[in-house]
Amino acid sequence: MIRIGICDDSSAFLHQTKFMIDHWDHCPENIWIELFEDGDALILAHSKNPFDIILLDVVMPLLNGIDAARELRAKDKSVKIVFLTSSAEFAVDSYAVKASNYLLKPIEPAKLFSCLDELITEIMSISKCLTVKGLDAVHRIPLSKIEYVESQSKHIIFYTAENKTVESTDPLYAYEKKLLLEDGFFKCHRSYIVNIHHITSYSHSEIVLQSGCRIPISRSHQKDFEEIYFRVIFEKAGEEP
Repeated sequence: MIRIGICDDSSAFLHQTKFMIDHWDHCPENIWIELFEDGDALILAHSKNPFDIILLDVVMPLLNGIDAARELRAKDKSVKIVFLTSSAEFAVDSYAVKASNYLLKPIEPAKLFSCLDELITEIMSISKCLTVKGLDAVHRIPLSKIEYVESQSKHIIFYTAENKTVESTDPLYAYEKKLLLEDGFFKCHRSYIVNIHHITSYSHSEIVLQSGCRIPISRSHQKDFEEIYFRVIFEKAGEEP
């Protein structure tokens, strides 16, 4: 799903922009749009469930768009930010926060659609990633790099193939529907989700990963794991030249 956040202090402009996107000929089916009238509300929403693209007004009361973008960029290096404004004087500031584009009001539908086309193409061309709300920042981790996920007390830890870890206070079940079997993930224990593509061997009680880590298989998951393991491995072998 492509998530788009639109932030402007004018309610009329917000709904007009959403109307444009809703009637965009190339609008993806899996798109979600949320509207915000101030930067603080946008930042809070993004920290809970990050957007892929943010359309952000520059001139707003209290927290202006440039400052809001700085706060967003401090914790998320990947989100695509597009500034919307009636003045070009802030164009230089937009580079400081690595904005993807800068559209002048009144917004021309053709220019907005062209901008979104480019951004969505760029997002979709990147390998599948999982967005994780870490303890200090939002992380986007390529699915292929995740070895396993472990639940520990009140937080979970993502272990990657580069021997890096990302901790999150989200519960494990928050990611179960995102780490899918079609991408090689299997919940082998109530506290573990493993990437089958990183397994080197297994026994009736544990899995050994390429990093050398060993994780348990619960008795109730042993039969399902073995069947799924061979299915995934054989499917992968069939795709290789």
